[in-house]
Amino acid sequence: MRKKINIQKGAVLGAILTTIVAGMLLSVVQVVVKPPLLLGERLLPGGGWIQIVLAALFGGWLYLQMFDRKRRGMWRRRIWLLFSIVFFSQLFLGIFVDSMFLMSGKLHFPIPGLIPAGVFYRGEVSFMPFLFLVTILLSGGAWCSQLCYFGAWDSLAAGKNGKREALSSKMRTRMRWTVLFVFIGVASALRGFGIPVIYSTGIAAFAGIVGIMIIGFMSKRRHVAMHCSSYCPAGTLVMYLKQVSPWRLRLNDRCRHCMACTRVCRYGALSKVDVLKGRPAINCTLCGDCLAGCGHDALEYHLGGISPVLAERLWLGTTLVLFTCFLSIARV
Repeated sequence: MRKKINIQKGAVLGAILTTIVAGMLLSVVQVVVKPPLLLGERLLPGGGWIQIVLAALFGGWLYLQMFDRKRRGMWRRRIWLLFSIVFFSQLFLGIFVDSMFLMSGKLHFPIPGLIPAGVFYRGEVSFMPFLFLVTILLSGGAWCSQLCYFGAWDSLAAGKNGKREALSSKMRTRMRWTVLFVFIGVASALRGFGIPVIYSTGIAAFAGIVGIMIIGFMSKRRHVAMHCSSYCPAGTLVMYLKQVSPWRLRLNDRCRHCMACTRVCRYGALSKVDVLKGRPAINCTLCGDCLAGCGHDALEYHLGGISPVLAERLWLGTTLVLFTCFLSIARV
């Protein structure tokens, strides 16, 4: 009984903190950023504050819904898909209705995988790469499991059930780095030779179409998020840059090597070899699906020297704060 009360208190406290932190961050955006970044403020003077209150309360409510491991995966996929739908809806409205629905009023390709190539194409670090790096520092691989509007569709295509047919670690690594260097090389060449924008646009569109085809065919057939784990250049950077983040996922001594976790991992990060090593592969996105799939409570989050239980609650709060902010401000 006491344990249940403590869990309920933990859920409520986490929800309150998530609400407060999300509200504070969005308030900074409302006060500091000019012209207004929040859509509510653009639609109605003072509407940004209403949006902040609603968004912060939504983030806190989500914490309560996702506190239980068994329901967390379902809710993560739901809100991730919601974010993607909201993002692309605003893109549609920005193109066909009014440019106020775009972040800057200037249109560019809404393909997260082009973030690394964009730096070389423009020859400068814009807001998006900065946000990308800060997000990795704060949440590790969460960019690929709940903050990327392309990844939501890859996860959906991979499905909840079915035999996971992930590429071998060696093949996946070769494919990831090859695609990354090709993207960077092409972007650098386009800038260096002064190729007209129309051709650059066509190449970017082709890269996006290839990604969509991988999602629609390979991810669906293999029941693995192939686009995110093997193709996306941004995903490749996340996998390696996340090492600077303090978050880790580990298997403890309660593991019975039953391999139940391998059957729920959409990213191919928990092969038999990985389980025997006691840690996921480098392409783990920290999504946490494996925690719910394990019947022995053998997987846990780690953050410095604090307890795994507290680390897991902090992880949930951190990612939901980021999600709430992304949902509120992420537009093209």
